[in-house]
Parts: sequence; C-alpha cells; structure tokens
Amino acid sequence: MKIVALVKYVPDATGDREFADDGTVDREGSDGLLSELDEYAVEQSLLIKENGEDDAEIIALTLGPDDAADAIKRALQMGADSGVHINDEAVHGSDAIATSAILAAAITKLQPDLVVCGMASTDGSMGVLPAMLAERLDWPALTFASELSVADGTATIRRDGDVASQTVQAQLPAVVSVTDQSGEARYPSMKGILGAKKKPVDEWSLDDLELAGAAVGREAAWTRVQETTPRPPKQAGTVVTDSDGSGAAALADFLTAGKYL
Repeated sequence: MKIVALVKYVPDATGDREFADDGTVDREGSDGLLSELDEYAVEQSLLIKENGEDDAEIIALTLGPDDAADAIKRALQMGADSGVHINDEAVHGSDAIATSAILAAAITKLQPDLVVCGMASTDGSMGVLPAMLAERLDWPALTFASELSVADGTATIRRDGDVASQTVQAQLPAVVSVTDQSGEARYPSMKGILGAKKKPVDEWSLDDLELAGAAVGREAAWTRVQETTPRPPKQAGTVVTDSDGSGAAALADFLTAGKYL
C-alpha cells in the first residue's frame, strides 16, 4: 500500500507575517515550519501503517521553494519513508486551483492508494484543496475526518458535525482530509531525527510533471491579492483602579460602550 501525505511549509503563526510587493506571502521575511494541521495527516498515515498495513509506504509530498524541504524533513523525522519536493520558480503565486493541478499531476505520477491531507493550511485556511484534488483525480473525497481507518481496500472516516456524527466509507484510491481532532501528532524521537537524514527525497520540476509554466503561477491565478493594509498597532488598554468600589460600574460602562453585552 502506498500513502501520500501532503505537507505544506507555512510561515510561523506566532511570528510577524507580511505580504511581499507582488501580493504574495513574504516567506523570506518570517520563519517557516510544517503546517500544524498537516502534522495530523502525517500522524494518521503512520497509524494506518502501524495498525495493520505493515507494508505501507508513506511519501511526504510538498510544493514550494527551497525552504519547503523543511516540511518534508519534519514528516520524515515523524516516520514517513520518503519525500517528494516539487520545486520550480514558475509556481510562485499559484492559487488553490493551480496548486491542485500541480499536486494532482504529482499524485498521478506516484500512483498511491491513498492521499491524506490536513483539513486546511494554517496560512491560507481555505480547506478546498482536498476536494479539488479528488475532482481532478476522479477519486472519492472523505473530508473533515475526526477518525480514519483503512481495511480491505476501504477507507472509513467519522465526520463530526454540530449535532451528529457520520460514518462515511469509500473504496480506495481516495483522498482524505483529517481534522485536529483525529489524534495528537507525535513528536519526532531522536532515532527518527537521525534516521530521517538517510531517507530519500526526490525534487521534481514542472517538466518532470509534464506541466507548462504558463498554466500556473501568479499570472495564471484565478484569485490574487490586490491590496493589503498593515494591522494597526496595539492600543494601550484602560486601567480602572477600584479604590472606592466604582470598578464594577466602570466595567459595565466599558462593555456597554463596546457593545460587548
């Protein structure tokens, strides 16, 4: 069995994030890391291997610039077997539609039985890529899985809603997206960190996928950022000294004025 876990390199949400002059995210101006939500995709892939699919091969697949290799590195340290890094300057500024086309071409080349994704990326937060991939591949999509299992060529998920939970099944091959409720992602062990250095990582260009650069990138994007406004600096809060018992009234006035009540 072959499993592809999609991993995305994103700016660290705890740091300052800005846009570059062309309206794309300034990835050089902030530290990056493997998207936290994609860690759950790697974890679920590893659990499938550990819970019955002993011969499963897990491939971490990413699309991005040179630094995106760090996302694969993290996945390999967690336990993935190998990685594929799609790295081509022509993909800069690609939107979700172009990204899905590139990843679908890579998945077709890899010919896996299962693709596992996080439910969204922590930078774009769109959550549409799994469905787009399934449509391009003509595979069933099992989305927002709180629980995932694979047996006898069938993927089964539990999808939790506001008032009920659904059990959904599909024959493989399939695309599955998992939520942050699917199980805590493991931390790499020292053995995993050292072993990751010996695991193979292939780097592919658009030529390797037989895709034209003109079909992807910022100029071909259906959506793009036209204008950005920096977040205003934080304002000092109001301090009420309750020396005479008036604090409660002052708090009530603040909540009323701000329409928080």
